[in-house]
Amino acid sequence: MRISQAFKFEAAHRLPNVPETHRCSRLHGHSYRVEVQLDGPVDPHTGFVADFFDIEASFAGIMAALDHQCLNEVDGLANPTAENIAVWIWDRLKPSLPLLWAVRVYETTDCWAEYQGAVTTAR
Repeated sequence: MRISQAFKFEAAHRLPNVPETHRCSRLHGHSYRVEVQLDGPVDPHTGFVADFFDIEASFAGIMAALDHQCLNEVDGLANPTAENIAVWIWDRLKPSLPLLWAVRVYETTDCWAEYQGAVTTAR
């Protein structure tokens, strides 16, 4: 069974590794949406893969670090692309959510990046 919980935050960023002529080289903001997806068995007693309140609690520190911030100033996000934000969130969530399947970061309603952890031979 796969479950998903969405979170929204507002943040500014600029992309330092694009040409100066690229519009994303300038400071600008986004209304980000993050989907946290878990995959695992349904507990026969609770009926849950995971309690959504537990997912929310695990995400609280991430929300505090990102919401209404300049992402370039967040430790580990010097180049805050949607791809890098997804990996950054994964690295912080996986220890508390072992059933984490994917992190999807929407930079706009039409553009997103999804990360499913480091590729290994076991996958």
